Amino acid sequence: MSATNFIRQIVESELADKRHPGGVVTRFPPEPNGYLHIGHAKSMCLNFGIAQDFKGKCYLRFDDTNPDRESPEYVAAIKHDVRWLGFEWENRLTHASDYFDQLYQAAVELVRNGKAFVCSLSAADIRSSRGTLTQPGHDSPFRDRSVAENLDLFERMRCGEFADGTHVLRARIDMASPNINLRDPTLYRIRHLPHQNTGERWCIYPMYGFTHPLSDALESVTHSLCTLEFEDQRAFYDWVLDNVTVPSRPRQIEFSRLALDYTIMSKRLLTALVEEKRVAGWDDPRMPTLSGLRRRGYTPASIRDFCARIGVTRNEQQIEMSVLENCIREDLDRTAPRAFAVLRPVRVVIDNYPNNQVEEFEAANHPNDPGMGVRTVPFCRELFIEQQDFMEDAPRKFFRLAPGREVRLRYAYLIKCTEVIKDHSGNVIEIHCDYDPASAGGKAPDGRKVKGTLHWVSAEHSVNAEIRLYDQLFVEPNPRADSDTDFMDLINPESQVILTGAKVEPSLARAQCGDTFQFERTGYFCADPDSAPGSPVFNRTVPLRDSWGRKNPA
Repeated sequence: MSATNFIRQIVESELADKRHPGGVVTRFPPEPNGYLHIGHAKSMCLNFGIAQDFKGKCYLRFDDTNPDRESPEYVAAIKHDVRWLGFEWENRLTHASDYFDQLYQAAVELVRNGKAFVCSLSAADIRSSRGTLTQPGHDSPFRDRSVAENLDLFERMRCGEFADGTHVLRARIDMASPNINLRDPTLYRIRHLPHQNTGERWCIYPMYGFTHPLSDALESVTHSLCTLEFEDQRAFYDWVLDNVTVPSRPRQIEFSRLALDYTIMSKRLLTALVEEKRVAGWDDPRMPTLSGLRRRGYTPASIRDFCARIGVTRNEQQIEMSVLENCIREDLDRTAPRAFAVLRPVRVVIDNYPNNQVEEFEAANHPNDPGMGVRTVPFCRELFIEQQDFMEDAPRKFFRLAPGREVRLRYAYLIKCTEVIKDHSGNVIEIHCDYDPASAGGKAPDGRKVKGTLHWVSAEHSVNAEIRLYDQLFVEPNPRADSDTDFMDLINPESQVILTGAKVEPSLARAQCGDTFQFERTGYFCADPDSAPGSPVFNRTVPLRDSWGRKNPA
């Protein structure tokens, strides 16, 4: 069952009152100045989900009012992520910049009605004149310019006569308002920069607070769903709609944004991680971006499930990472084929097995889904097992391989350790065993009980692979909680561990980018784009069990 969604309850109530005869209309309005992250996924699922469930419409609208850091790269990435997550905008792809002509005319309307003026204060002076949360601001000395002078200056701003920062257009509201967002906010500023959608056509750009309500109204949005940091700006949202001629009247509703343990959601800080090369890019598997999660092996279904589980409320949400991990485990447990991979190998020699003999054992691709079929795995005299599956001085309840102890090799035979070979430093480099020829399939012919079962790969037939183990990006659950500590100093130095000597079964040599597997007894892994034919690279998506709080899970 999905968690609480108070916005759904609002929509249901309004539809019951027949308040939206034209149907429900929402919008998902990302700014194309970075890649989408899982916080955006929550908003995406909410906006597209509400529209789908109530047979309405959802616009994908790019909030491209700031040309400083926007680019076609981000536009393309956002489109890809929206479709990857399972949503489609059909013919409803728009840009705030599509409405620049209408926005300009709306600003002129405000000027003509005495509701806006051109201010020539510097940005610093405007900030200082706005007052504080407890003290009112004071009027700009340019607040009483005549309508004619304001129209002339605004037109000249548009024509490019003035340098950046020379003038801005401000709303004339109330400098003594207890809501600081109503203290004559800026509507337009000068930016002599090319725009990723409109090119060189404009040199003045509207502010988001002015653009947002008008774009919603032009698209006949019924429910403008925003995160809680926009709650104080709702008064200005409504002021714009009250003072400009608009074709419809949207309603802004705020919900809590997502905060996820051991990561950050600020696009500004994520950009800093990329630009300072603390991560390998926006799609680094440690990043909370959708491209990073995709590269790590997360599926669209698991992320949609996560968003449904956490719900939509007005309460602050600090979600444990284990909630997200459980969603991907449950999804991949059903869908991921099984395979053998030995991450930290040690050689096993079966002394009484024929030297040149090779057998093939049948292994299920999924223990609970016969429809996924079977594969064959080669078996020969020399194998690799995990280093951690052997202990020379093992306690009584260690049910893996040890001198004189017997274990089961999954799908193959029972083996017993007879000798251990070490190097000059005392490290185990080779384990010698005998096998029971009558135990094919791992069953003891006399019914004796063998508790330990190990995965393995043939030394002769295995494929070399690079394995990338990922852990949380930060060492603290909330890396921004301490304002005295730079969040960069909290990056986990062990958030990525690369194993170059791993051995995997031969079938994995053909793994394609994005293919996911459960490496038996180890975890879920995804083939990385860096993979090449015969040289696979796998990213660990998630261990088999919750690893948070455990240092260096295997």
